[in-house]
Amino acid sequence: MIPADSIIICHLVNPTEKFWGILKSLDPSGVVIRGINVASFDDWMMQASRKEKPSLGLSTMFVPLFRIERLFLDEQVGEVESYRQRFESRVGMGVESFLGLENIDDTTPPS
Repeated sequence: MIPADSIIICHLVNPTEKFWGILKSLDPSGVVIRGINVASFDDWMMQASRKEKPSLGLSTMFVPLFRIERLFLDEQVGEVESYRQRFESRVGMGVESFLGLENIDDTTPPS
Protein backbone atom coordinates (compact mmCIF):
# COMPACT_ATOMS: atom_id res chain seq x y z
CA MET A 1 0.00 0.00 0.00
CA ILE A 2 1.28 3.47 -0.84
CA PRO A 3 1.01 5.69 2.25
CA ALA A 4 -0.62 9.13 2.32
CA ASP A 5 1.71 12.07 1.63
CA SER A 6 3.79 10.02 -0.83
CA ILE A 7 4.75 11.70 -4.09
CA ILE A 8 3.15 9.68 -6.85
CA ILE A 9 2.34 9.37 -10.53
CA CYS A 10 -1.23 8.33 -11.27
CA HIS A 11 -2.26 6.91 -14.68
CA LEU A 12 -5.96 7.36 -15.43
CA VAL A 13 -8.30 5.96 -18.10
CA ASN A 14 -11.47 7.29 -19.77
CA PRO A 15 -9.98 9.73 -20.70
CA THR A 16 -6.30 8.75 -20.55
CA GLU A 17 -4.38 11.18 -18.33
CA LYS A 18 -1.32 11.16 -16.06
CA PHE A 19 -0.99 13.20 -12.89
CA TRP A 20 2.02 13.85 -10.66
CA GLY A 21 1.50 14.93 -7.09
CA ILE A 22 0.99 14.13 -3.45
CA LEU A 23 -1.31 11.29 -2.48
CA LYS A 24 -3.63 12.66 0.19
CA SER A 25 -5.80 9.55 0.63
CA LEU A 26 -6.52 6.17 -0.94
CA ASP A 27 -9.61 4.12 -0.19
CA PRO A 28 -12.04 1.79 -2.02
CA SER A 29 -13.91 4.74 -3.54
CA GLY A 30 -10.80 6.35 -5.07
CA VAL A 31 -7.90 8.68 -4.40
CA VAL A 32 -7.44 12.29 -3.45
CA ILE A 33 -4.37 13.81 -5.09
CA ARG A 34 -2.89 17.29 -4.83
CA GLY A 35 -1.16 17.42 -8.17
CA ILE A 36 -0.69 18.58 -11.73
CA ASN A 37 -1.13 16.94 -15.11
CA VAL A 38 2.20 15.46 -16.23
CA ALA A 39 1.81 17.36 -19.53
CA SER A 40 2.05 20.62 -17.54
CA PHE A 41 4.81 19.54 -15.14
CA ASP A 42 7.73 20.93 -17.20
CA ASP A 43 6.00 24.30 -17.64
CA TRP A 44 5.27 24.46 -13.90
CA MET A 45 8.88 23.50 -13.11
CA MET A 46 10.30 26.14 -15.49
CA GLN A 47 8.01 28.77 -13.99
CA ALA A 48 9.33 27.84 -10.54
CA SER A 49 12.96 27.95 -11.72
CA ARG A 50 12.46 31.47 -13.14
CA LYS A 51 10.68 32.55 -9.94
CA GLU A 52 7.81 33.84 -12.06
CA LYS A 53 4.41 34.74 -10.70
CA PRO A 54 2.57 31.40 -10.73
CA SER A 55 0.08 30.76 -13.50
CA LEU A 56 0.25 26.99 -12.94
CA GLY A 57 0.05 25.06 -9.72
CA LEU A 58 -1.18 21.98 -7.97
CA SER A 59 -4.89 21.27 -7.61
CA THR A 60 -6.59 18.96 -5.15
CA MET A 61 -8.84 16.44 -6.85
CA PHE A 62 -10.75 13.26 -6.16
CA VAL A 63 -10.40 10.48 -8.73
CA PRO A 64 -12.82 7.54 -8.53
CA LEU A 65 -11.15 4.15 -8.38
CA PHE A 66 -12.66 2.96 -11.70
CA ARG A 67 -10.57 5.63 -13.52
CA ILE A 68 -7.25 4.55 -12.01
CA GLU A 69 -5.15 2.27 -14.15
CA ARG A 70 -1.88 2.45 -12.16
CA LEU A 71 -0.42 4.32 -9.22
CA PHE A 72 3.37 4.62 -8.84
CA LEU A 73 5.71 6.16 -6.32
CA ASP A 74 7.74 8.93 -7.98
CA GLU A 75 11.13 7.30 -7.72
CA GLN A 76 14.24 6.85 -9.80
CA VAL A 77 14.27 3.76 -12.03
CA GLY A 78 17.76 2.82 -13.17
CA GLU A 79 19.28 5.90 -14.80
CA VAL A 80 15.89 7.61 -15.26
CA GLU A 81 15.48 10.27 -12.59
CA SER A 82 12.20 10.86 -10.80
CA TYR A 83 10.09 13.96 -11.36
CA ARG A 84 11.10 15.02 -7.85
CA GLN A 85 14.80 14.77 -8.80
CA ARG A 86 14.21 16.64 -12.08
CA PHE A 87 12.51 19.44 -10.16
CA GLU A 88 15.34 19.71 -7.64
CA SER A 89 18.10 19.74 -10.28
CA ARG A 90 16.38 22.41 -12.40
CA VAL A 91 14.85 24.62 -9.71
CA GLY A 92 17.65 24.28 -7.14
CA MET A 93 15.41 23.31 -4.23
CA GLY A 94 13.42 20.25 -3.29
CA VAL A 95 9.80 20.11 -4.36
CA GLU A 96 8.76 19.59 -0.73
CA SER A 97 10.47 22.85 0.27
CA PHE A 98 9.00 24.67 -2.71
CA LEU A 99 5.50 23.52 -1.74
CA GLY A 100 6.06 24.04 2.01
CA LEU A 101 5.84 20.31 2.71
CA GLU A 102 9.22 19.64 4.34
CA ASN A 103 7.71 17.03 6.67
CA ILE A 104 6.99 14.59 3.81
CA ASP A 105 9.37 11.62 3.93
CA ASP A 106 11.73 11.26 0.98
CA THR A 107 10.91 7.85 -0.50
CA THR A 108 13.37 8.30 -3.35
CA PRO A 109 16.44 6.10 -3.02
CA PRO A 110 19.77 7.96 -3.02
CA SER A 111 21.39 8.42 -6.44
